[in-house]
Amino acid sequence: MNKLKYFIPVLLLIASAGCEDDPPVSKPVVPKPVVTPPVFMMDSAYHFVQHQVDFGPRVPNTSAHAKCADWLAQKLRGYGASVIVQEAEATAFDGTKLNMKNIIGAFNPTAKKRILLCAHWDTRPFADKDSLESNWHKPIDGANDGGSGVAVLLELARMFQQQPLAFGVDIIFFDAEDYGKPEFLKKDLNDDDVLTWCLGSQYWASHLHKPSYQAKYGILLDMVGAKDATFYKEGYSMNYAPHVVDNVWAAAQKLGHGQYFMEDEMGGMIDDHLPINEIAGIPTIDVIHYDMSPQVMGFGYFHHTHRDNMKVIDANTLKAVGETIAYVVYND
Repeated sequence: MNKLKYFIPVLLLIASAGCEDDPPVSKPVVPKPVVTPPVFMMDSAYHFVQHQVDFGPRVPNTSAHAKCADWLAQKLRGYGASVIVQEAEATAFDGTKLNMKNIIGAFNPTAKKRILLCAHWDTRPFADKDSLESNWHKPIDGANDGGSGVAVLLELARMFQQQPLAFGVDIIFFDAEDYGKPEFLKKDLNDDDVLTWCLGSQYWASHLHKPSYQAKYGILLDMVGAKDATFYKEGYSMNYAPHVVDNVWAAAQKLGHGQYFMEDEMGGMIDDHLPINEIAGIPTIDVIHYDMSPQVMGFGYFHHTHRDNMKVIDANTLKAVGETIAYVVYND
């Protein structure tokens, strides 16, 4: 308080002295030019979802998983990225040893400034929300939950090759996100069960693919392809990176995609952005489908069921998300 009283007269003296001189000439504010990204090809993104589904469920330790991993690395290399496949063994909730692969594609790899874009590429080994108990132990297609986020990022990778950026972008496909403890064991759930999810991103955040890796911010895409999808401002995103949320949602409004990006907030979700924020220290948001209607209140009727197939995918949703993220990145 005493310091404040001491400085007030000095400030007044400086202000009054300035009145005797001519007012400084203010420089005109030059608006930053808007960068127009390449066209996001929604049919291409839709095809990328279909191609993943055609492999079959991408569950770790399966041939479909191995084939899809090779294809993803090949696509990123084909679009000019420097690719690292981070291989590790993780232990699932039931003791199963999972041979997982985090697939990392770096654009402009020598640039110091970097942005992180990510999605999980594995699929759920259980249809534990299916109405038929006989389906609970059968893996799902994961067209939306797994396939859609990857598809949008692959199309963005094509765009980064077509119109390179002056800074670096890293696309990471995280593995073993969806191997969490199933619903049919919920009577045995405890607080540690949250750690059975997001195994790939937990590993990456603790074993960065490059020493001291850092990015300005990150954007995670999860379940971003369903018809009439809605994306609310997720709780952990608002806690760790509200400025990134604001930028993404403002871009969506500017581009006419406000019907997908809701202004309301929702609770925090256990997803790959959590270890990125809490372990790697990179402010990262989660763009994730959530239905707030009273009759659903969740990730959609198809979530973790065998109805999560190509029938739920809408190319217009992929386009809305892809165009929004492209605008944010190109105008960073």
